Amino acid sequence: MNEALPGDASEPISLESVAPEKIQFDRVVLVHRMVQIGMFVGLVWKWNFFVESAKVYQAIPLADDFFPAFFQSAAVVIVAFVAAIASLALNAVTASRPLQVACSAVTFLASTVLCVHQGSYNDMTFVTTWWTSLWSLWFVWHMADTDQVCVLSRGALLSRLIVSVILLGGGVGKWTGEYWSGEVFFDIYFRDRNFWVFNLLRENFDYETLHEMAKWYSRKVVIVETVAGLGLWLLPARWAATVAVLLLMSIALFSNFLLFSVLTSLIGLAAVGFFVTKQK
Repeated sequence: MNEALPGDASEPISLESVAPEKIQFDRVVLVHRMVQIGMFVGLVWKWNFFVESAKVYQAIPLADDFFPAFFQSAAVVIVAFVAAIASLALNAVTASRPLQVACSAVTFLASTVLCVHQGSYNDMTFVTTWWTSLWSLWFVWHMADTDQVCVLSRGALLSRLIVSVILLGGGVGKWTGEYWSGEVFFDIYFRDRNFWVFNLLRENFDYETLHEMAKWYSRKVVIVETVAGLGLWLLPARWAATVAVLLLMSIALFSNFLLFSVLTSLIGLAAVGFFVTKQK
C-alpha cells in the first residue's frame, strides 16, 4: 500500500530523463555542404554575366589555334558551366556517399574544362572554383574516415594553404610600378567606377586627392595580399579562418559586388577552420 506509484512525488526523478536531448551535428557533413554551397553561390552569382558572354561567344566565334576544337566549342563551355552548378546543388543536399563522390568528381572535371576552355580560361571565378573543387574531392574521399577530428584539421590546413597561395599570387602579380603608383586602381575604380565607395569619394574629393588615395589604396592591397599569402597558413585554424573570411569579404564589399562570384568559393573554403576541434 505504501509503494510509490509511477509519477508519484515520492519517486525520485532523474534529471537526465526530463532534460531535452542535446542537439548533435556532424561537423564533417556540415563542412562538406558549406563548401558546396560556397561554390554554388559563386557560379550562380556569375550566371547573368556568363549567359551574356555565351551569347556573344556563339554570335562571334573565336578561333585560336592554341586551343583544340573541343575547347573552342560554345556548347562545351555551356555544358560544363551548367554541369558544375547542377552537381554542386545535388552535392549540397544528398546524403548518399557514392553520389557525393560522383558529384565532387563532376564539379572538378567541369571546372577543369572551364579553366582551359578558350571562352572561359581567363575568368578567375573558375580558377577559385577549380581549387576549391580539388579540395572538395579530397575531403569527400576522407569523409568516412574514423578520425574525423584529424580529417577536419588536415582539411583546414589544406584550405588555408590554398587561400594563401591564391592571395600570394594576387599580391605578387601586383608588385609592378603601375600598381605601386596607384594608376591601375585609379583607372579601374577611382576614375568612374559606379560603386558606392568610389561614388562617395568622387563626391567629396578632388581629382588630385583621388589620385593620392588610389596610390595608398593600391599599396595597401599589394602589401595585405602579399603578407596574407605568406603568413595566413601559419595561423591557428580559427584565427586563419577569421582573417581570411573578413579579408575576402572586404575585397568585394569595398571594391565590386561582382567579385563575390570569385570569392564565395574561397570564403566557404576558408571557413572550414571554424569547425576544427582540439585533438583529444
